[in-house]
Amino acid sequence: QVQLVESGGGLVQAGGSLRLSCAASGSIFSIYIMGWYRQAPGKQRELVATITPGGTTRYADSLKGRFTISRDNAKNTVYLQMNSLKPEDTAVYYCYAAEIGRGYWGKGTLVTVSS
Repeated sequence: QVQLVESGGGLVQAGGSLRLSCAASGSIFSIYIMGWYRQAPGKQRELVATITPGGTTRYADSLKGRFTISRDNAKNTVYLQMNSLKPEDTAVYYCYAAEIGRGYWGKGTLVTVSS
């Protein structure tokens, strides 16, 4: 079992920045990828970014250049730095971790960007 706890969400004005954190605990040795997804009101959950233990990253095309994913393996924590935020970035952001045959989700953290 893997437990994921997100933090760092909140209210920010358009153009501002936030950094989300996701701390993993439990059977973390089995995790081979971690990442962030988001779900805006009335929309499906979508990929934001993922990162492997070796640091290989992948981003949603629409977010490249504004969002940066990183990880601290010593702290078992993944970060999402979000810059130049837009109202359309408003969503619940979920941390995700995968091991072979199974995925885990955090409970999510709300990001609200005001115009």
